[in-house]
Amino acid sequence: MAYARTEGRGPTIVFLGGFRSDMTGTKAVALEAWARANGRAFLRFDYLGHGQSSGRFEDGTIGRWLDDSLAAIDTLTIGKLVLVGSSMGGWLSLLVALKRPERLSGLVLIAAAPDFTERMLLKGLSPEDRATLQREGRLERPSQYSPEPSVFTWKLIEEGRDHLVLDKKLALPCPVRLLHGQSDPDVPWEYSLQIARHLDAPEVITTFVKGGDHRLSTPADIARLIATVEEMAH
Repeated sequence: MAYARTEGRGPTIVFLGGFRSDMTGTKAVALEAWARANGRAFLRFDYLGHGQSSGRFEDGTIGRWLDDSLAAIDTLTIGKLVLVGSSMGGWLSLLVALKRPERLSGLVLIAAAPDFTERMLLKGLSPEDRATLQREGRLERPSQYSPEPSVFTWKLIEEGRDHLVLDKKLALPCPVRLLHGQSDPDVPWEYSLQIARHLDAPEVITTFVKGGDHRLSTPADIARLIATVEEMAH
């Protein structure tokens, strides 16, 4: 597994990227630069089949990428954590928080997409596409973020059902911040309202960015993210 770790004082900021994203994205790199400049501990990494990590993307599932996240956190960090999860990384951050509640200082979720395999991916498929996915085990779709098509597997959907979090109250021991662009074409901003409703945490604050896209990577977005992380990391 590829990773980049910055030594510094805690709590350690851990960035969890999105589906088919990697640890060299704008948000991860900007947070790392802030951490270095401020002497803070920081970790970014690539899941199986993502970025510089080995393995085939199509072999990945939510459970496998959760195992990667837990392995990185357990092996490469000590003490308290602030998890910063983008899109699918928001789902993985919630799952990590449920598995390691004693280590959490805060959670920052950017356009978080928990349960997206069921609630967005499967729900958004035509009956024909769904039949193809079940019959052939995979489906290719054009990606607006990459010249390569996005590949979805039936295994991803089936295994994702073992990790759904929005079908029950989510009890977390730390404050949570949700950031979401209101022009997000991938994950509707109302989704963050649903997540906030499900959360049972000491403090939950949701921020909507008018005109903001899915990535929230403009200079203003990055400044807002850093300020949010800084607040959580005190």
